[in-house]
Amino acid sequence: MDIQIASLCDFAADYNGKLVVSGTFDTLAARALPVVHPMCALALRFCFTQEDCGRHKLSINIIDEDGESLDAQNMPIEPEFEVQLPPNVPFLTRNLIMNLQGLRFTKSGIYSVDIGCDGELLMRLPVRIVLVEQPAAQAG
Repeated sequence: MDIQIASLCDFAADYNGKLVVSGTFDTLAARALPVVHPMCALALRFCFTQEDCGRHKLSINIIDEDGESLDAQNMPIEPEFEVQLPPNVPFLTRNLIMNLQGLRFTKSGIYSVDIGCDGELLMRLPVRIVLVEQPAAQAG
């Protein structure tokens, strides 16, 4: 199992097997904390081979620098899926799009989107939350 594409983005869609990704990002600038990102998507494209056939459990978790889940009540997200390839087919690709709403970051720093399968970490996407100051008002 190979992850060909993994990205946080503003929008993603699957059109007849084509992954459409718009607004890829890895940094959020906030003027105050906590910051809530209203809506984004995690876009993934997997490539499976014959050796991947069978049942699997995906794991997606967003964690802070201390390894704590961003939302312990709802993460990790762990969907199960079955991989089947027809005979004589060398590989098969599938897109997975997870729409994420109301991600709440309580502090600045580095977070990670951990993507795993069957208990093994496959990929870690870094996400940086940066606190920025508002410019001082100028006297007119």
